[in-house]
Amino acid sequence: MDTSVKPRAGDAALDAIAFTGNIIDPQSENRADDAAARALGEPEARLMLIRDGRLCLKMQEKGFGAYFTAGDATALRAMLAEAVLLGRTPEVPVLAAPFNLDPEALPADIKAIDLRSIYVQGLLDPATLGALAQGAALLAWNANHRFCGKCGRETEMRAGGYRRHCTDCERDHFPRTDPVAIMLAVRGEKCLLGRSPHFAPGIYSCLAGFIEPGETIEQAVRRETFEESGVKVGKVTYLASQPWPFPYSLMIGCVGEAETEKVDADMAELEDCRWFPREEVRSMLAGAHSDGLGVPPRGAIARHIIASWAEDG
Repeated sequence: MDTSVKPRAGDAALDAIAFTGNIIDPQSENRADDAAARALGEPEARLMLIRDGRLCLKMQEKGFGAYFTAGDATALRAMLAEAVLLGRTPEVPVLAAPFNLDPEALPADIKAIDLRSIYVQGLLDPATLGALAQGAALLAWNANHRFCGKCGRETEMRAGGYRRHCTDCERDHFPRTDPVAIMLAVRGEKCLLGRSPHFAPGIYSCLAGFIEPGETIEQAVRRETFEESGVKVGKVTYLASQPWPFPYSLMIGCVGEAETEKVDADMAELEDCRWFPREEVRSMLAGAHSDGLGVPPRGAIARHIIASWAEDG
C-alpha cells in the first residue's frame, strides 16, 4: 500500500527554508472534539510517529517514507490515544502520534532519526518536512500542557489536539508558538555574524533571541543585537520566517541597519562576534573560505538571510 502523502505540483520554491512547505489544511476552526479518533478510523489515514525529537522513517527503494497506516503504527506501539490531527491533504487525513517502542528496537527497515539531521541531510521533501514541523510542535505542546495552568488539574485533549480542556475549572488552553527574532545587522559592505560554542567548527551565523512580552519584533531585534554584540541597530526590515519545532518556536528573520560598529560581545553566550565583508561571506556561502569558515546549512533561515544580503550587493 502507498503510504505517501503527495505534495502539490509547483511547490519547489518552498525548499529554500526548511519546515516551510506544509500543504496540510489544518481545518482548526471546524474540528469536533473527537476529530482525531474519527480520522484514525478512516482507512486512508496516515500517521507520523515521533518520540524524543526523532521521527520514524521507513527505508524505501528511493529515499525514506515518513507516513504509516494506523495498522503499521499500532505494530510500532504508537500511542494512538494521544494522536493529534494535523489536518487533511486533498487525499487523506494526516496525524502525528508518539510511539512507545525503544528506537533501538525498531524493525531493521525503520529508523528513528532526529529532526535536525532530517532537515540538514535533506531526507524529506518540503511538504513532508513542513508537516513534520507541525506534528512535532503540536505533540510537544500537548505533552507539556497536561495540567491546567489555572487550577493544576489534569487536562483533556480536545479538537484533535488543538485544544486542551480542564474539566475542573472549565478553562480551555490553546497551542502557543514562541516567537524568536533572528537578525543580520548590516553596515555598508559588512554584516555582523556570531559564533556560539555549540556550533559546528568554523560556523558563523545570525544573532537570535526570544521576543519578550510587550516587545515588538523591531524592539527585540535591537535589544538582542545590542545585548549580544554591543552594536546598536536602527531601521529593521522583515525578511522571512521559519517554523522551528524545537519544541514550538517561530523564527522571524530580519535585517537591521547598524548605527554603530564597535563590537563588545557577550562572551558568556558567544565564542566570537565580528564584522564580515560581503566578499568573505560569499566565499563562506560557497564553501571556499580560506580558513574553512562557513555559515549554517541549506534550509536554515539564517543561511537564507545571510545569502539574501550577500547576493544583493
